[in-house]
Amino acid sequence: MSLADYHVPEFEPVADEAAIVETDACRFTVLSSRLLRLEYAPDGEFEDRPSQAVWYRDQPVPEFSATRTDGTLEIETEHLQLRYAIGGGFTSDSLSIELTGLEETWHYGDSEDNLGGTTRTLDSVDGQTDLEPGLLSRDGWTVLDDTDRLVFDDDGWVTPRDAHDDYEDLYFFGFGHDYFGALRAYTDVAGDVPMIPRWALGNWWSRYWEYSQDELRGLMTQFRERDLPLSVCVLDMDWHVVDNPHHSGWTGWTWDDDLFPDPEGFLEWLHDEGLKATLNLHPADGVHPHEAAYPDIAEHVGIDPASGRPVEFDASDPQFLRGYFEHVINPLEDDGVDFWWIDWQQWRESPEMDGLDPLWALNHLHALDRTRDGSRPFVFSRWADVSNHRYPIGFSGDTVISWDSLSFQPFLTGSAANVQFGWWSHDIGGHFGGSGDPTEFGELYARWLQFGVFSPINRIHTSKMPYVDKRPWAYDGEVREALDDAFVRRHELVPYLYTMVRHNHARAEPPIRPLYYHHPEADVAYNRPNQYYFGSELLAAPHVREREDDIHLSRRPVWLPDGEWFDFETGERYESGFHTRYGDLDDVPVYAKAGAIVPLDGEPGFGDVEAPEALRVVAFPGADNAFDLYEDDGVTCASRDGDYATTRLAQSFEGDRLTFTIGPIEGIPEHVPDDRTYELQFRGVREDVTVSVEGAAGHSRAYDEDTRTLTVSLDDAGVGVDATATVVLDGEGTNLVAESDWRRSQLEELLWNLSMPAGSKPPLETHAKAFLAGERTDLDWLGNFAAALTDAQLRAIAETLVDAGIERLDYAGDDRLLAWNRTRRIDVTYQFATYDRTGTPFGHEGGFRHGSLPGYEVIELSEFETYDWAFTLEYDGVTSITYEGSASDTDRR
Repeated sequence: MSLADYHVPEFEPVADEAAIVETDACRFTVLSSRLLRLEYAPDGEFEDRPSQAVWYRDQPVPEFSATRTDGTLEIETEHLQLRYAIGGGFTSDSLSIELTGLEETWHYGDSEDNLGGTTRTLDSVDGQTDLEPGLLSRDGWTVLDDTDRLVFDDDGWVTPRDAHDDYEDLYFFGFGHDYFGALRAYTDVAGDVPMIPRWALGNWWSRYWEYSQDELRGLMTQFRERDLPLSVCVLDMDWHVVDNPHHSGWTGWTWDDDLFPDPEGFLEWLHDEGLKATLNLHPADGVHPHEAAYPDIAEHVGIDPASGRPVEFDASDPQFLRGYFEHVINPLEDDGVDFWWIDWQQWRESPEMDGLDPLWALNHLHALDRTRDGSRPFVFSRWADVSNHRYPIGFSGDTVISWDSLSFQPFLTGSAANVQFGWWSHDIGGHFGGSGDPTEFGELYARWLQFGVFSPINRIHTSKMPYVDKRPWAYDGEVREALDDAFVRRHELVPYLYTMVRHNHARAEPPIRPLYYHHPEADVAYNRPNQYYFGSELLAAPHVREREDDIHLSRRPVWLPDGEWFDFETGERYESGFHTRYGDLDDVPVYAKAGAIVPLDGEPGFGDVEAPEALRVVAFPGADNAFDLYEDDGVTCASRDGDYATTRLAQSFEGDRLTFTIGPIEGIPEHVPDDRTYELQFRGVREDVTVSVEGAAGHSRAYDEDTRTLTVSLDDAGVGVDATATVVLDGEGTNLVAESDWRRSQLEELLWNLSMPAGSKPPLETHAKAFLAGERTDLDWLGNFAAALTDAQLRAIAETLVDAGIERLDYAGDDRLLAWNRTRRIDVTYQFATYDRTGTPFGHEGGFRHGSLPGYEVIELSEFETYDWAFTLEYDGVTSITYEGSASDTDRR
C-alpha cells in the first residue's frame, strides 16, 4: 500500500535541459546565476529524483555560457565563473568557482567562515551547545552537500539512491553577502516556508503534569478571568495511558479516562473558549494491545489482533505509515485534537532503511497530513535536518532553568534563520533545574517571558516539578506586573507578526533576523549575538542577565545601526552606535527604526487572535515608510490562490510634517472586519502639533508625556477597497520629534537604584547633568566618587555618560572581548595583557595592547588559549572594570 495522495507533494525535480552542462562523468546545473548544482558520477548515472532537501530543480534558466578549452570546462554566469579540469572527478585542483567582483574563489574541499545554523535539541543543555552549519558564510559562499540524503521514489516515499560509492551531489551558493538572496534561492529549490496558522502566534500554556480535564478547565478559566490571553493549551504526555504491561509508558495513543473521562467534550470546551489543543507524542514504541487503536492498525499491517503482537514503529514502511495516520492519528483529530507535538528523543537511524531519520519522516508526514482537510502543513517537533523549514514549528527541547540557557536562546533563534528555520518554540522559563524560589526564579522567568514575547512562538512550559510555578498570579509586585504585561503584549503583536508570517512564506524573509542580514558589511553586526531584527520594523536586544547586586538593574550593551531609532515603549530617541542600557524588570529593550509602522490588536482577548476589530497602529517619525498589513482566514491554504487582503499603512515625513494614510484595502475585503476602528499612536513626537483628518467622520486626540505619544482616534473611518483615511500632523515649521535625552533618564534610574550613600547622590547627579549639558567635558570629577562606588557602579555611570565600554561574548565556542568608544574619547583608556604560566607578561605576540580605547575593537581570546589574560578599562584614570581569566574561563562579567 502506498501513502495517501496528500502525503505526497507535487515535485518538480528535473531541471530544464537548457540549464545542464555535462562533461565526462560530471553534470553541472545552472539553477540561478548564483546557485549551481555540481554532480560527479563515475558510472554516468545522475540523479533526477527529488531528494529530502531539494524538490524543485526546474527553475528559470539564467543567461550563462559554457566553453571547453584545452581540457577545461568553464561555465560563466552573471555572478559566478566555474572552472573544471575535465577528468578525474572533483579535487581542489580540478574544480573552482570564482565569485565575480568579490575577489573570492572557492576550491573544492575549502571550508568557509560559516555563520552557523541550528541544532536538533537543547535537551539537558545548560547554556550553549554546538550548532550545525548553515547556508550562509562571511566568505560569500557555502556548499550544501546533498549526496547522502534519500530520494523520493515513484510511490512518493523515500529510498536510498543506490549511487556509485564515489558519487557526489553538491549545491554551491555564491551569493556574497546577499543573505536574503541566498535564502530565497534555497526555498526556490527546497520549497517555501508554509504559512503557519494565525492562532499559533498567541501565548501557549504548557506543563508536563498529570492534569485532569477539570484541573485544566479551571486553570484556563483563571487565565481568562485575569485577562491574561492564551491561544493554545498543550497537553503533555500524561493525557494518555502511561501504566501498562508492555513498555515504559512514554508512548501512548489512548486517553487516560481517569484524567479525561470525556476528552471530546473537553476539547470542544477548549474550542468554545477560543483555544487550540495539541497532544504530546513519543511514537517510538509503536502500538501495543492495550491501545484503543490496536485492533484496526494491527489488521491494517497484517497482524492478527488476537496474537497481541505489537505493531512496531517503522518509518520506512508506507503500509505502516498510512495505517499510523488513518487508524491512530486521524481518529484523535476527529475527536478535536488540532495538531501534534512530536517529542521524538530516540534513534536517528531506521534499522530498515539506511539514512532514514525517523524524526524527519514524522515531521514530513505529520505536516502534510494536516492538509487532508485543507489546513496548512503544521507540526510541532524537533529539528531533523535542512528542509525542516517546510515543517514548522520547532521544539528546541528540555532546557535547563538558568541564565546561561536564556542567554543562548536569542542567539540560537537568530542563527536558525540561516537554514530558514524561523519558527522556534522554546521552553519559556526553562524545563527543569533551578531553585523554584519566587524571588530568584521570578526575575529569570520575567526576562525569559519578555524574550518569548519577541520570539517566534511564545510557549510557557514547566517540567513535572511541583515547586516551580509559572502561573503569573503566583508572583507579586514587579515580577507579576512584568509577566502580566508580557502576556498582553504578545497578543497585541499578532497582527504585526502575522504579516511577518506572510513575508516568510512569500519572500523567504525569516521573522527573526541576525543584524548581519541587513548590515552585512558592518563587522559589528556579526558580533551582536543576542540582538536581532524582530520582523521588518523592530530591533530587539532582550535582557538576558540578572540584575547586579549593587546596581539592582540589568546591564545590556546595545549596538544600533546607522539611522535614527526610538524606544518602542517610551519613544526615547537614540542615535546609531553603541550604548549600554540599564533597566529594571519593566525595561524591555526593543527599538523601532525611524518611520517604523507597527500594527497591533487594540483589544487583545483570551482565545482571540482573529483579525482585530480595533486596530492600534504605532508609528514613529523620522522617515517615509509603508507597511502592508496582511490578513486572511488564518488557517487554510486558500491564501495560495490569492484569498487574502492587505491594507496599506503609509507615512511620509518632512521634518515638521507627517502624513499618515490608511488604505485602500486590496484583495478580498471580507478578511477585514467591516466595523474596524483605528487608533493611531504617533510615538516620539511633540504634543503641540496640529492634527487634521480626512476620510473619517471625526477624530479625537490625546497625549501621553511618559511615552511621548500622540494618539489620534478616528471615528467611522471609511477605509475600503477604494477609500482611504488620512491624518496629518503639522509642526508648523518645527520638527515633530519630541526632545528627549535617554542618558538623563537612565542616570536618574541608576541613582534611584544604586546601593551607595544617599548623600553622595545629589552631588553626583549635579556633576553628571552638567556633563550631559555640555558645561564640562572632562571625567576627572568621577574620581571624587570612587570611594563611594564599586567598580560596577562607576562603570554604569561612565557608560551612561560616554558610550564607551567592554563586553565579553562567548557563543558557539567563539570567545572574544568587544570594546567600543563611540565618540573616541582619548581619556577612556585600556590595557590588555597576557601572561604565561610563570606569570610573566607579554607571553604571546599581540598579547599586550594599551592606550585610548578604540572606537571598535574585537579581541579573539581563542588566540591566547594557553595564557592568562586581563583587560582593564579606565575612565579618565578611574578604574571602572577589569576582566580577567583565560580563554577557557566561563567568567562573563
